[in-house]
Amino acid sequence: MHTSPRHAERFRRLDLSRVPSPCFVVDEVAVEENLAILGRVQQASGARILLALKAFSMWHLAPLIMRYLRGTCASGIHEARLGREEYGGEVHTFSPGFTENELARVLEISDHVVFNSPSQWARFKTMALAAASRRNGLKFGLRVNPEHSEGDVPLYDPCAPYSRLGMPRSVFPVDNLQGISGLHFHTLCEQDLAPLQRTVAAFEERFGEFIPAMQWINFGGGHHITRDDYDVDGLIELLRNFRQRHGVELYLEPGEAIAINTGVLVAEVVDLPWNGMPLAILDTSATCHMPDTLEMPYRAEVIDAGLPGDHPHTYRLGGQTCLAGDVIGDYSFAEPLTPGRRLAFQDMSHYTMVKTTTFNGIGLPSIAIWNSNTDALRVVRQFGYEDFRNRLS
Repeated sequence: MHTSPRHAERFRRLDLSRVPSPCFVVDEVAVEENLAILGRVQQASGARILLALKAFSMWHLAPLIMRYLRGTCASGIHEARLGREEYGGEVHTFSPGFTENELARVLEISDHVVFNSPSQWARFKTMALAAASRRNGLKFGLRVNPEHSEGDVPLYDPCAPYSRLGMPRSVFPVDNLQGISGLHFHTLCEQDLAPLQRTVAAFEERFGEFIPAMQWINFGGGHHITRDDYDVDGLIELLRNFRQRHGVELYLEPGEAIAINTGVLVAEVVDLPWNGMPLAILDTSATCHMPDTLEMPYRAEVIDAGLPGDHPHTYRLGGQTCLAGDVIGDYSFAEPLTPGRRLAFQDMSHYTMVKTTTFNGIGLPSIAIWNSNTDALRVVRQFGYEDFRNRLS
């Protein structure tokens, strides 16, 4: 994670007692700042940028997002429907494996549908082309695997050995491209321009011979375009050059770049036990509310806290579940923690709200929108027992 110092400065101005706990708080001003950067990339490069709903699907902000972006990309029927109903614009849908029933619905509401394997395209080609004959503008693509890894964590590397995502050149359906108008690759995760440049070169080397027959190419997501140190001008140049060289429409579909450094997860200390070291139990949970801290893993930064020993008082922060490993990490504070103390975990807008669960009956965090310019705050969603109960039967 790449938390900006401006993120902490901004959220230090928020009175954390104004929201219920736990609560995701998203700054709409910060979101628009990110969108403005993406809008500049679109305007200067001619590429089209879509919001990846898998990373950030806070549809209350859809009107703001769609002032800047061209649409959304989805990983299945539910995200596609959310994109169509709440956002508008283009809807692009990819799945590692469509079922026939799901695809039938996807074909009715998507603008681009991308298939993951030669067998999926062969199985559903007739069905897809029939839908295109009914819906003018419906287009189909294939996800390819350039077999060029840039990721450090295999869990998040679509080009790791034996990956199920995208077709390598050895199985690309050279003789079955009728109806295919585009190619899609997605290989990055939280990365700068240089990995994309190398990936584009690998893509052109393996699949360049097919580009002249295509109308569009999708560079996927994982681009940290709105990070403070991202080479935005270099990206614009790369996109311009690719479009001029190949005469195709280009798409990018970042999710994290829309929401990076825009939100916090507010939590409260509920108990301070001791077992060899000071512990702090919070009303949040690593496994329920911030699972990437266990899966990736990464350290979620807390505003005005440091590494163990940086400040006089070090605690191991943990959640409310019965999972022994529901541990967020070790943090130090200038003053001792007390029950009722509010903490703010930084950069919690993306890949957090979309991954929350009610495991162990733990409640979902509320969701609030804050304006860091005006200090206006509104809680747009709160959850209760019914949200837990209605997932079960």
